[in-house]
Amino acid sequence: MNDKEYVTILDGIKRQIAEAQRSAVLSVNKEMVMLYWNIGKVINEKSAWGNKFVENLARDIKLDYPKAKGFSPRNLRYMAKFAAENPDEQFLHSVSAKLPWKHNTTLLDMVKTPKQRIWYANKIVEGGWSYRVLVHHIENDLYKRQVLASKVDNFKEMLPAPHSELVQQATKDPYIFDFVAGADEIHERQLEQALVDNVAKLLLELGTGFAFIGNQYHMEVGGDDFYIDLLFYNLNLRCYVVVELKNTEFKPDYTGKLNFYLSAVDSQLKKEQDNPTIGLLLCKGKNNLVAEYALRDMTKPMGVSEYKLMENVPKELANVLPSAEDIKTRIKMD
Repeated sequence: MNDKEYVTILDGIKRQIAEAQRSAVLSVNKEMVMLYWNIGKVINEKSAWGNKFVENLARDIKLDYPKAKGFSPRNLRYMAKFAAENPDEQFLHSVSAKLPWKHNTTLLDMVKTPKQRIWYANKIVEGGWSYRVLVHHIENDLYKRQVLASKVDNFKEMLPAPHSELVQQATKDPYIFDFVAGADEIHERQLEQALVDNVAKLLLELGTGFAFIGNQYHMEVGGDDFYIDLLFYNLNLRCYVVVELKNTEFKPDYTGKLNFYLSAVDSQLKKEQDNPTIGLLLCKGKNNLVAEYALRDMTKPMGVSEYKLMENVPKELANVLPSAEDIKTRIKMD
């Protein structure tokens, strides 16, 4: 027996087993969510029968299925609300049925508008968010920061569609670094080191597809040495991302330096199959109009966003950070 060939065969079988197990779990989950949706439809159709109807259903289901869980009066009411809030069967099959039931009930409880629930549901499927990661993003108002924020960038002008739209969807304002303890006068290098020390949480905040390459990344141009604060590659956008940190309000001259770094990365690191490198200036604050003027004549795609540290985040958000296990799971699924 060839040991190397045997190991290859074993690895292949193990991958098939893992995929089959995953498919089985997804199938069971989908069947359960569809069952709950159908029960919810029946409850809604008989809403005129009053609250006693739900109580009787819960009691009688338990009599016939004493070991079955999930049919309490409270959960039956969730089913009714879920069915009422998800009338689109196509979306139900393609997205909602793929989510664990706890994710669906969390969306019903914590997200008030259907449009936002649909957005978060798609993000859960896209990023494989755990329950705690989902709560973290809702509590930190990711929808507002990523969709409704008045972002300052030149992506639309510098990048072709639809890539420009994808890049805009991948950025946010502000970025919440609530895992970094630091006063307003924290030095840029201290902030950079804190982000690197918490790189898993940093990647969670940056979003799906980001891979960390290095900090103080060395570039040599014309015999001179230059160092990029943080360098990433985004697997979804297929491009390098240069991040420059500033512990001050935005200043127009910051864009010139970032523009230079983007040119250097495009020339030395970017491959033919890669999209143009994009840049992010993360500042303690910014005047949007000043930032817009500063970006007008830049030749490279870049955006300007603010960041918030632990001291700048409301106290009620302090305990919603996902666990290390949640973050590792999310990164693996990305």
